[in-house]
Amino acid sequence: MPSTSLAPAPLERLERLVQRITGRSDPLSATELEGGASTRRFFRVALGPGASAIAMFVPDAARPDEIGKTHEGGRRWPLLEVRELLAERGVRVPALVGEACEDGFVLVEDLGDDTLANYLARVPAHRERLYERAVADLARAQEALAALPARSIVSERAFDHDLLKWEIEHFREWGLEARGIELTPADRALFDELAERLAGRIAAWPRGFVHRDYQSRNLMVELDPAGEPGLAWIDFQDALLGPRVYDLVALLGDSYQTFDRDFIEARLDDYARARGLDAAGRREVGREFDLVTVQRKLKDAGRFVFIDRVKQNPSFLEFVEPTIAKVRAALDRLKDEPDLVRLGGLLERVLG
Repeated sequence: MPSTSLAPAPLERLERLVQRITGRSDPLSATELEGGASTRRFFRVALGPGASAIAMFVPDAARPDEIGKTHEGGRRWPLLEVRELLAERGVRVPALVGEACEDGFVLVEDLGDDTLANYLARVPAHRERLYERAVADLARAQEALAALPARSIVSERAFDHDLLKWEIEHFREWGLEARGIELTPADRALFDELAERLAGRIAAWPRGFVHRDYQSRNLMVELDPAGEPGLAWIDFQDALLGPRVYDLVALLGDSYQTFDRDFIEARLDDYARARGLDAAGRREVGREFDLVTVQRKLKDAGRFVFIDRVKQNPSFLEFVEPTIAKVRAALDRLKDEPDLVRLGGLLERVLG
């Protein structure tokens, strides 16, 4: 069910938008859908007999942490700009049905309720083929998006040192301290030192297009006329430049899924083949994958606690410990990295 703590949506504005699109004066027929961790609201809206669309409402389009951020010069919402870019480069994304950004609403194609997570809960036998498809789609998109248009919103933001370090520190603040796990001054200094170096190392890698949250809840499963499943991307408004493996970590280190190591290695092999990498390149992808797993999954663990404490949404707390376990597993594969050995020792001391 949708959260009752969210502000009411001005549905009369949505009704005006729907009436403008359809040319009909029918009363609004809208059903609210379950959302995620943000304050955005989603509704399935009837457009006429047998036709529907998904409406997204941004409560305060001027807030910098929301999808509806308004940019200088009347720039479109990042959702709309990135959607258009992806569609132009051959990535399957929902079609735009209508927009009323001044009212906080966008209407997009209704792709149904089958996220990859939902679909696999019903049809687990399709897991391997769909993850092969997700990796292939990502590799193809990275190549198609290697060159970006001038002034693209994607190229104006990046996983630079400051953002990467902030994400790691998010774990210290929320994954440790907010849960009553106090660090000694020496432990705090060590954590900050290691966060600084890990962020600097990842920030120095070549950058390309990154979805930023390419995981099973943000991929929609569609069946073609022959019944073959394909994937469509959603929730891509935060796309930016970053390391090639970041979306692979989001996909294969998904906090909402569990994979054995052989499955992950096979998908990394798939990626290397799709990108034309030789054996040395494949090994480098594996090393980068483990390093970004430490960075990304620490952030995720902290974020889940933040969502509970700040947004009063405890539904992500069950993923905190499994996510930390993914960090520890990556650290175990990085025993030849002195900094990562020290980080593993620190986590072992404070977490047990």
